[in-house]
Amino acid sequence: MKELVKKIIDNKSKTIPILSFPSTQLLTITVKELLGSAEMQAKGMKAIADRCNIGASLNMMDLSVEAEAFGAEIVFNDNHVPTVRKGIIDDIFDSEKIVVPPVGSGRTAIYIEGIRKAKEKINDIPVFCGVIGPYSLASRLFDMTELMIECYENPDEVKILLSKTTEFLVEYIKAFKEAGADGVLTAEPAAGLLSPSLNAEFSAPFVKKIFGSVNDENFVLCYHNCGEAIADMITEIKEYGADIYHFGNAVPLMRILPEMPSDAIVMGNIDPVLFRTGTPRDIRENVRKIYDECSLYKNFMLSSGCDIPAESIWENIDAYFESIKELYS
Repeated sequence: MKELVKKIIDNKSKTIPILSFPSTQLLTITVKELLGSAEMQAKGMKAIADRCNIGASLNMMDLSVEAEAFGAEIVFNDNHVPTVRKGIIDDIFDSEKIVVPPVGSGRTAIYIEGIRKAKEKINDIPVFCGVIGPYSLASRLFDMTELMIECYENPDEVKILLSKTTEFLVEYIKAFKEAGADGVLTAEPAAGLLSPSLNAEFSAPFVKKIFGSVNDENFVLCYHNCGEAIADMITEIKEYGADIYHFGNAVPLMRILPEMPSDAIVMGNIDPVLFRTGTPRDIRENVRKIYDECSLYKNFMLSSGCDIPAESIWENIDAYFESIKELYS
């Protein structure tokens, strides 16, 4: 186990939820303003670190930024996370024509600089960057439904597309490392819609290649997936070589935990919607439920199941941290 990973698991009260966009409320800015400025991203990460008892600081989980770098059409909204309106190819055979963009294209330069600035402001906990996974990026460059069909009909062309998304993501993570990132959270939600055999062929090898290309003893690898079908893929997923496996609230943790390697942390999976629509009592009950179910496993840590929404109620977020502090005190 890496030294940094050991420090994280040895202090479970310092939870690591996927918490970034609610920083807009602390800074009184919009999501659009947050994502458009490296300085604002760093200030948002610092504001979260100052207010919350976190074990690591995460940058923004924006799963549109890599697709934008390739040329995808993005929809921006003042108070919501950007989404991909249209990819860059309509035919899978056009994958061969795709040119892998240089790192720094689109808003990737802002995100890299945001990590650099965050490291200047946050020096008592690790700082992690976030990227999309290779299959999830491919689904945004083409079409999610069509991509699954092409996995059966034209698998070689799909793998050409995946090789290009993988090539870009490796270089993107390396740029984050150079900027000072202590780890990466790789979100691969689209793979959670695949069958185990399709995941083994069209996501797993590419995730492994990315992790193998950026891994070292001082850099933490975290794999995130929130798809319910993940429980049926765990034999493959646990071999990815991640230091941390982060699962969404749809994933049955008690099916997964007995199979996971003991030297990897498993995190999850408080319902993120509750932070926006629930009450502090709802949060406390959900935290207690997951804790009672999973705390027997020494490599388990409580976390949010996915990204906590920007419009979440801060009283609920505070209740989450207070509950965990009480459980581990």
